[in-house]
Amino acid sequence: MPLFLRMKEKVDLPEHWQRGPVEGIPALLQPVAHTLLQAADEIKSITEGFPEALLWEKRAGVASTGFHLQHITGVLDRLFSYAQNLPLTTMQLDYLRAEGKADDLVTLEILVHRLIQQVNISLDFLRHVDENTLTEFRGIGRKQLPSTVIGLLFHAAEHTMRHTGQLIVTVKFLRYYSPRF
Repeated sequence: MPLFLRMKEKVDLPEHWQRGPVEGIPALLQPVAHTLLQAADEIKSITEGFPEALLWEKRAGVASTGFHLQHITGVLDRLFSYAQNLPLTTMQLDYLRAEGKADDLVTLEILVHRLIQQVNISLDFLRHVDENTLTEFRGIGRKQLPSTVIGLLFHAAEHTMRHTGQLIVTVKFLRYYSPRF
């Protein structure tokens, strides 16, 4: 069972980077694992009890809660594919095009579940990375923009945390300023 899903009620635990190494993750990739676990914990916490009616709400020109949840999931999937030297699939490109579009069949619970699932997939990938491949070149997208395996993995973590911060602010803003709740 993933580390962050074993946690009981909200407890005063230190951040993941202060809890020691994540089992099975190579030393150089510990910061990536810690960041993904921290983001998952914060997302689960901030979305608890969030009103479903506000999922696609956009205020003050900021992206919706639903967008951030979809985007984090999609970015992890895409960047980890590039790290494996794989092109994006039709399904990944369709997912990218759908990010931020309201879907009445997709609930907050589903979006958070998909995100947690993608974090678990990402952590499993990290457990199998050969540290000798971290500086290998990887091309990104159709233009094959240059990066390395470690660059892609660190960007996946950084981008996830960037959107986690934006999600936290969006959720707090919507909860505070929504006249309906």
